Amino acid sequence: MLLNREVVMSAISRKCSARFALGRFPLAGWLVLLALASAPLTRAQAAPQPQQPQQAPDQAAPDAGGPAADSGVIALPKKKEAPEDAPPPAPAVPRIKNPEGLPNVALRIEVPEVNVDVGVLLEKTHTFVPGLKPENFRVYEDGVLQKVTGFKRVEAPITALLICEFASTSWWSISDMRNTAFAFAQQLRPQDYVAMMTFDMRTQIVTDFTQDKRQLLQAIDSLRIPGFSETNLFDALYEGIDRLERIEGRKYIVVIASGRDTMSKLTLDKILKKVKATQDITIFTVSTGGAMRAMTEGRGGMRGGMRDMTNLQADNEMKTFASLTGGMWFEPRFAGELPDIFHQVNQNIRSKYELIYRPTNSKQDGTYRKLRVELVDEEGQPLRMQDEKQKPLKYDIIARDGYRAKQEVE
Repeated sequence: MLLNREVVMSAISRKCSARFALGRFPLAGWLVLLALASAPLTRAQAAPQPQQPQQAPDQAAPDAGGPAADSGVIALPKKKEAPEDAPPPAPAVPRIKNPEGLPNVALRIEVPEVNVDVGVLLEKTHTFVPGLKPENFRVYEDGVLQKVTGFKRVEAPITALLICEFASTSWWSISDMRNTAFAFAQQLRPQDYVAMMTFDMRTQIVTDFTQDKRQLLQAIDSLRIPGFSETNLFDALYEGIDRLERIEGRKYIVVIASGRDTMSKLTLDKILKKVKATQDITIFTVSTGGAMRAMTEGRGGMRGGMRDMTNLQADNEMKTFASLTGGMWFEPRFAGELPDIFHQVNQNIRSKYELIYRPTNSKQDGTYRKLRVELVDEEGQPLRMQDEKQKPLKYDIIARDGYRAKQEVE
């Protein structure tokens, strides 16, 4: 079509040039020639264009890793047929509704556990016996054998309260008390916590719990001139137990006193009941005035007899306080015995076997349960010990006399 247009325009140009050359060309002739030239061009533009074939979408993944066209075949998984021998489904759990007005009730059963600290010391040297196993121990509660479920050896820092009699009864009692307290403080370790309380007709906290041994030594050294001659031992011990019961864990009380009580508000029965009810407190007692007792015992007629009976009763009370809690009682006569005494106390306090059992009598009735601990060999016979020369060794089993069960709250 472009070739035809160029040919027509060339012809028109030649004609026009000839006519202009011949003379003036009429206007009607120019219009006719222009119409003839534009007709082929109009027909060429109106002619339909051939339709391009449509390209199929590219199913290949793009080079950049983008998502491809989602026009592929979708495969539906075939549903598995249930096997003929499949068990039937479990029945639905029945729902139980409480009667109207009755809320949900939760039941909680507490199984009590009893911890018993047992010290095993050789009778001659008062040294701790190591290497014992759980099967070597038998625990009886009210005469019934218990099954021991927990066993371990305990050796840890101590928390102790030192209760000292500071009354003007006699000059040797004050001297004995100070020497005994100094001997106790000398064997303390840096991790130990110790407090000190004195008593005459009233109690007084001399120093609160501290790990500073120097502070305790200064407190002992300040005890020089007492103010009263009365000795309220029962009240002081009750207050000491009451204070220690607020502290968690194993605690110890060391009582340094003559054992005589003159003006306490509490009776012996009440203080013994308080001592029996203690759970985690062990009491060690040291009687003062042993040298003077040895010199005056059996002398002085009727008056001396009354004095000896008072001293004997005081010793029995001090011994009872210790035995009920698994502690030890000492009656030194000379100051040279004190280091060995507190060496035994340290052996007993720091090295123990802890036994745990669940009592067969699980009633929480607040009754007092008697305890008894025995050592047996592999055949269940009483355990026998021997030294290097095959000589038999006697030993002491130190454990609390019993415990008081918890009282169920109604």
